[in-house]
Amino acid sequence: MNRLFSRLYAWTLAWAGHRRAPWFLAVLSFAESSFFPIPPDVLLAPMVLARPARAVRLALLTTAASVLGGLAGYLIGYYALDVITPWLKELGYWSGYLRVHEWFVAWGFWVVLIAGFSPIPYKLFTIAAGALSLAVIPFVIASVIGRGARFLLVAMLVAWGGPRVEPWLHTYIDRIGWATVALLAVAVVLVQL
Repeated sequence: MNRLFSRLYAWTLAWAGHRRAPWFLAVLSFAESSFFPIPPDVLLAPMVLARPARAVRLALLTTAASVLGGLAGYLIGYYALDVITPWLKELGYWSGYLRVHEWFVAWGFWVVLIAGFSPIPYKLFTIAAGALSLAVIPFVIASVIGRGARFLLVAMLVAWGGPRVEPWLHTYIDRIGWATVALLAVAVVLVQL
């Protein structure tokens, strides 16, 4: 059980070279935004390495599928929070969900935008947005901006750096994500002042 994520990661990487990889990328992006634990970056990066000229197209596909998956997460939160609460608790997401709930009360739209870019499990935010009945249009706009910025950044870095940047990106993606989240949070606070 303690190697579950490494097995899922290896399984996901194996699909990167398949001829239907863009479809797998879309499905993974959709699923990750509502219930699946592996982020699409792990499939996006090797696909961009294989075809750097398609970096923007793959990033846009990832973004669109992720936003649609985010809407599915929103619907889960809106209609089925009571049903999935035991699952959130069992998988260790409950304390994160409660923290996200508090952030939504304080920040709303900005939380979704920052979460879309961050390495925090995005599904927590999509479910919380639905549970709190956040307005759908601002939710979608924030998701498009946050998720689009994240996936375009990953795709462009990998396309620009080629094979030498992928191991570095894999090692430091969490640090890069958190640093960007911190900068975005500071920008939001400054805008609010």
